[in-house]
Amino acid sequence: MKRILFLTLLLLMFSCYEIERDCKSFRTGKYEFKYTIDGVEKTGQFIRTDSLNIDYYEGLIDTSSVRWINDCEFVLKKLNPKTNAEKDAIHMKILSTTDSSYAFEYKLAVKKPNRPVNVEKGVAYIVE
Repeated sequence: MKRILFLTLLLLMFSCYEIERDCKSFRTGKYEFKYTIDGVEKTGQFIRTDSLNIDYYEGLIDTSSVRWINDCEFVLKKLNPKTNAEKDAIHMKILSTTDSSYAFEYKLAVKKPNRPVNVEKGVAYIVE
């Protein structure tokens, strides 16, 4: 009986807690994020419209198309890929939001045979 009561309380505790995901507020805008290359932390920016994502990093500009799957998930596909790896689409998912940022994860949109799925995470902050 104690076990059932404990499990019921535990279930109620976790069912009452809901992560905020106001994804529509982050569909477009100007954002900043941090990333690490060879142990060095760097900052990049991007501007996203309803159909384009323009990245600014290390003095380069890169543009991708944006295709929304639902309010919290979209696929990025580079418009002018320079390598075969850049031709692969990226699946982005907004995990949680605050008033000025959102946490996300991303991975290749299509699973490659004989390759593990590599999921990366990050946080984007509103600029301006």
